Amino acid sequence: MNNTTKKTVIAALLAALCCVATMVVKIPSPLNGYLNLGDCIVLICGWALSPAYGFLAAALGSALADLFAGYIVYAPATFFIKGAMALTAYFLVRRLKAKKTTARLIGGVLAEILMILGYFVFEGFLYGFLPSAVNIPANAVQGVAGIVLGLVLMQLFDKVKVRFN
Repeated sequence: MNNTTKKTVIAALLAALCCVATMVVKIPSPLNGYLNLGDCIVLICGWALSPAYGFLAAALGSALADLFAGYIVYAPATFFIKGAMALTAYFLVRRLKAKKTTARLIGGVLAEILMILGYFVFEGFLYGFLPSAVNIPANAVQGVAGIVLGLVLMQLFDKVKVRFN
């Protein structure tokens, strides 16, 4: 299998996993959305794949989950927000001169802040900015869960020497 095929297959698998992780555990949030575990896979896409593959895997997997779950209006925003999260995680891990786990933690925190702000702005235009603020704590909880679970999974992948590229 050539390198491009391998990268494409891994990105497609992570996109599918992102979609499933987003759809399987759904905890309702105040503005008719839901909390999910997809962010851990979004971060893994950023930490483990190249920028283009990571962006597309995170963006497509998350947007497909919105489409399949009936949140069609959210799908375009989700595509860009989750893709940007993966890019943020990727570039911070590559640029920081810290230990791998510390760099992932910092990249994950900044990516999740981007997610919180992205949905705040998007929902602000949909529902108004005051009602949109109600989802900030719920999105923050989702972000923390995504970071913790993503870091644990990456530690396990590192331990068993899983290579994504």
